[in-house]
Amino acid sequence: MESHARKYDARDAESIFAYSSGLIGHTLTEAVAALGLDIVTDDIQMKGKGGLGQLVEKFYYGYEPNSDPRPDFPEAGVELKTTPLKTTKEGKYAIKERLVCDMIDFCAVVDTPFEKSAFYRKSILMLILFYLHSKGKKPRDLKFFFSVLWRLKEKDLLIIKHDYETIVDKIKRGLAHELSEGDTLYLGACRKGQKGDALRKQSFSDIKAPKRAFALKTSYMRTILDFAEHSGTGMATNTEIDTSSLELVSSKDLEHNSLEDILTRRLMQFRGMDYRQIADHFGMEVSCKEKSRYARVTKRILLKGLKSFEDAEEIRKAGIIAKTIRLDKKGRIKENMSFENIDYNEIINNKEWTNSRWYEIVTSRFMFVVFREDPDTHGCEWEDEARYTLDKVVFWTMPAQDMKRAKAYWENIRQNVTSDTLQDGNNTFWKQRDGRMFHVRPKAQNSGDKCYSPKSGIEVPKKAYWFNRDYVRETIKQAYGDDWKRLFGNDNE
Repeated sequence: MESHARKYDARDAESIFAYSSGLIGHTLTEAVAALGLDIVTDDIQMKGKGGLGQLVEKFYYGYEPNSDPRPDFPEAGVELKTTPLKTTKEGKYAIKERLVCDMIDFCAVVDTPFEKSAFYRKSILMLILFYLHSKGKKPRDLKFFFSVLWRLKEKDLLIIKHDYETIVDKIKRGLAHELSEGDTLYLGACRKGQKGDALRKQSFSDIKAPKRAFALKTSYMRTILDFAEHSGTGMATNTEIDTSSLELVSSKDLEHNSLEDILTRRLMQFRGMDYRQIADHFGMEVSCKEKSRYARVTKRILLKGLKSFEDAEEIRKAGIIAKTIRLDKKGRIKENMSFENIDYNEIINNKEWTNSRWYEIVTSRFMFVVFREDPDTHGCEWEDEARYTLDKVVFWTMPAQDMKRAKAYWENIRQNVTSDTLQDGNNTFWKQRDGRMFHVRPKAQNSGDKCYSPKSGIEVPKKAYWFNRDYVRETIKQAYGDDWKRLFGNDNE
């Protein structure tokens, strides 16, 4: 190996990062050829999703891949990661999957503090190389587009530490088999391996669990990609600058409280107030005819003056889905819960539901902000409807037993897309009356909107993902616990 062709200092993170520029806009084959070298083989225990990273280590950086628990460049403290991109129908780059960082040993992790963990040692400073996935191509012939030297800053580490401890606590309770990516915000416990793989032993239960790994969630990786794209050069580093923009909480806030606790306390200061009173408190103009009026005042409470809830740093990184819910006097929910329109192209291009947008939605952390009808008020002087006051904040993760139904729902959608039965009257989409937790239908304001079938190219109706209202109601009922009957009487829908 002609190591003299490689001009970087393995002890210096910035040097390692600068050297990666030779990959940007090129395949590994092209980058190695530019050094006057050849890729001898790409079949030396370099299979699977980690194979490209091993090839970069061996043939571009010139060191042998190994199982050393330290970072790939131990003297510089840099871990090298390669991660795939995909393109949207608009031609933009998007994150294809979460970034797997380290396998979870269910037995050893229960005795490992966060600061002593392999994840912490190897992920505190990462060189992340983004490449464009292309079906059928060899890993060495995939093109790299971005290189990011990414340091986990103080606030991110505080949230990730809480995520780590949440995962470990569940394992300590003998529930490794019930882990979900929706349990946490930035750091998830993602499934690894193939269906039928041997299950793993856990220390506090006789039930064996599927293999899982610590991984930075797709939503977190999306913020890193955004940061890289804004660089304009394909090369970006956050080691010298503050990348935070709109933030909900400070590092000081997070030192003794979780993000969820902070947001809950912020909202519950307004418990017992209706949307009009909250709007008046902030000097907002909110019309009683606005369908989004409850969501607007909720976001205003959380933002503390910032412009957009969805643009706040913590929300973007965690992918938290916030929804407002109104319960009437009997605990009934009037409306089903809608999500985004289904991207038929994304559906047809994903054979694995764990890489789908729907999977990202259902494994997200949900924040339900509940407004309850005031039983002593029959209407408000400014509008002809019952008065609803802010009553409860519920953070929720879809239970493991419901994920099977969520998967079947996605498979039904994919079957209709691949069979090109997207026209009304021809499809077999789940309907609300089926009582299957989820259904497919247009959003109210988009009932006449059309898009194109990825199979035939003909115009077809746009449809959205929906949670059935009775499914949401059951979730909220469980959160109220023993208070439900006292507040809402007999459980009659």
